[in-house]
Amino acid sequence: MMNEQEIAEIRTKLTQELRRGVLVLATLSQLKEAKYGYKLMRDMAERGLEIEQGTLYPLLRRLEAQGLLQSEWNVDGSRPRRYYQINPAGLQLLESLKTSWRDLATITETLLD
Repeated sequence: MMNEQEIAEIRTKLTQELRRGVLVLATLSQLKEAKYGYKLMRDMAERGLEIEQGTLYPLLRRLEAQGLLQSEWNVDGSRPRRYYQINPAGLQLLESLKTSWRDLATITETLLD
């Protein structure tokens, strides 16, 4: 039989897995307008989804390498910032992922009842 600490550790790990699965969808959904990484992190945190820099920046680079985001440097402000924005291929994928997410959420709700 597992003790409470073991259950808490497993719950933490499984919650992290669930969060990882939604990060791509959440990130793509927030880049319809160009944002730099810190602003994206702050906006997502304000809406309840905290993401670490060490997770976000590799994710942004991977999504760009996959052809779903575009980025450009802006050097007009106090310091250079790289702005990311979803591109047409990313928008198309986002719409498909939103449908898949909603279908999966509906199915999961029926299973949990």
